[in-house]
Amino acid sequence: MKLKTLTAACGLTLCAGFAYAKNDIKDNEFNPVNTGVTTLSIVPDARGSALGNLGAATDPDMNSQFWNPSKYAFAYSTGGLSLSYTPWLRKIVNDIFLANLAGYWKLGSGDNQAISASFRYFSLGEVTTSQNGNDVNAQTINPYEFAFDVGYSRKLSEKFSMGVVLRYILSDLSYQDTNTGEQFKAAHAFSVDLSGYYTTFPMIGRNECQFSWGFDISNIGTKVSNDNGVTNSFLPTNLRLGMNFMFPVADYHTVGIGLDLNKLLVPTKPRQKDYDMETQEGQDAYWEAYDKWNSMSPITGIFKSFSDAPGGFKEELQEIQFSLGAEYNYNQQFFLRLGYNYEHPNKGGRSYFGFGAGFSLNVVQLDASYMLATAQNSPLDQTLRFTLTFDMDGLRDLIGKRRK
Repeated sequence: MKLKTLTAACGLTLCAGFAYAKNDIKDNEFNPVNTGVTTLSIVPDARGSALGNLGAATDPDMNSQFWNPSKYAFAYSTGGLSLSYTPWLRKIVNDIFLANLAGYWKLGSGDNQAISASFRYFSLGEVTTSQNGNDVNAQTINPYEFAFDVGYSRKLSEKFSMGVVLRYILSDLSYQDTNTGEQFKAAHAFSVDLSGYYTTFPMIGRNECQFSWGFDISNIGTKVSNDNGVTNSFLPTNLRLGMNFMFPVADYHTVGIGLDLNKLLVPTKPRQKDYDMETQEGQDAYWEAYDKWNSMSPITGIFKSFSDAPGGFKEELQEIQFSLGAEYNYNQQFFLRLGYNYEHPNKGGRSYFGFGAGFSLNVVQLDASYMLATAQNSPLDQTLRFTLTFDMDGLRDLIGKRRK
């Protein structure tokens, strides 16, 4: 297996639905946005997944580091810890998984700032490589990707907060080409997230409701290369905008409805099919466009991503994914969730419904979610996620009672 084949296999972990969407549309219209370290875009927790990949403006939880870290400043508890596990593409293989650890801690007596951190590890299982079909030179490798980040969030007013996250990323697809002896090394990258969160409590009739909106620009950072600098891929820089409305339906019963919009802030990679490759002029034009894309800075790429799609403004709109979800909450003890995520078929067609439930016992909460893909035979279908969270206030109260 050559490196580009191995890299494609890693892309499959996130983009597996692409091939199924492509069968239903014209080949020249299928043009998904290509990035490196695609696993950074995989939802880590069961709650957000059950809501259809939604979380920019939902009320704060332990996994806000992924969705919108500025929400931690409004967290109700002093601190918390969360562990999530996702068996990925389990319909195809049984050794690919995502594990995620996240947590936060409120600072000071004013309860208006917090620090947070998360660690995510994506294992691609065991991969056997071969050169030109020669099993004698086959290698067995265990590629993986991980990211570690630290964040800080602070209230700037009674209703608005902002947050920043610094992240280190490692993509280890390294192996040695037994034909040339070239050693392909692990790729390293650094990124920053910027976010904001606004929440207010309007009175509707005699009921106090909650309306929130938020934004998160994630993975603004360096480019990454898994082939010793030949190809320099963009990180999956993403703009997430969301709003959420929570209202009581009876004593102890609350319903929340939310909407998220997502767009990758990554320039479109040139395609040979858009050039006349049978002529020298067409080939020169393609390679000039490719070299420009390959050497483009990440910041330039962010601005280019709004206007560089071959299909113009119409195709730019197709790059926007939307998520719609609803959550039922009984007294912060029992939760039911459902949601829907839509991605245009020309951009991958990874659309699916999410379902989930959660149970809380003061100190510990267990959440689970289930994905039902809309594309026929999608390998993303029936994806399960599990999240276990620990509330530090509840744990402290429990310890205090035992001491008494």
